[in-house]
Amino acid sequence: MITVKNIDKSYGSKHVLSEVHVQFPKGQVTSLIGPNGAGKSTLLMLIARLLEPSQGEILLDGQAIAGMRTADYARLVATLRQSPDFNLRLTVEELVAFGRFPYSRGALTQEDRRAVDEAIAFLSLEKLRHAYIDELSGGQRQMAFLAMTIAQQTQLLLLDEPLNNLDMKHAVQIMRALRRLCDEQGRTVILVVHDINFAANYSDHIVAMKEGRLAFCGPVAEVVTQERLQALYELDFDIVRNARGCLCNYFNPSGELA
Repeated sequence: MITVKNIDKSYGSKHVLSEVHVQFPKGQVTSLIGPNGAGKSTLLMLIARLLEPSQGEILLDGQAIAGMRTADYARLVATLRQSPDFNLRLTVEELVAFGRFPYSRGALTQEDRRAVDEAIAFLSLEKLRHAYIDELSGGQRQMAFLAMTIAQQTQLLLLDEPLNNLDMKHAVQIMRALRRLCDEQGRTVILVVHDINFAANYSDHIVAMKEGRLAFCGPVAEVVTQERLQALYELDFDIVRNARGCLCNYFNPSGELA
């Protein structure tokens, strides 16, 4: 379990996060939601140890992450940033193999190759195995980077807006894959997501941020309500539920055109 204890993050006089105290449950998919500038990605990058807090601490299973060796942390936590900075000309297979670096340091073992094969198969990328990353569509490229993260075989995956600029098909494929990682492999997934409907229908848990503070958190069924979403986004919402899930309608909620 990840526990964030009284975290502040400032850049000079600008406060990005203030007094954030929240827990992320183990073995579940948690979506970080909220308007732009709420501090969602900053909080995720603090958990990833890519930023340092101005105050407070973050614990992983009771141990402060700040005191962990980088190599040890990389075997526990995998991070996929919003815009992966990768300029090398690599095939999908070669990219996914980078996920094994915390273990092999580049000299792939048989176990590493098996992990690469499993990650590629998990996302049904076999036909693209030998394709070059720079020749793929945006959705295919995002799937390849996700496969690299999966190949790292960590219990915790941190994903910063993995659905950004994806079409509906690829976005659904990624969310289904994350759901399967949790359900079939017991992994913990924390992601920043802007589409409230993906968060509401694929997550177990929601952490909502607004203006650098925790707005609310809890199981999806408890916190995805008209009142909470309206206050969070300052928009009118209708929430329609059925056996297949729920629809959070903010495009044309009832009464708005009356």
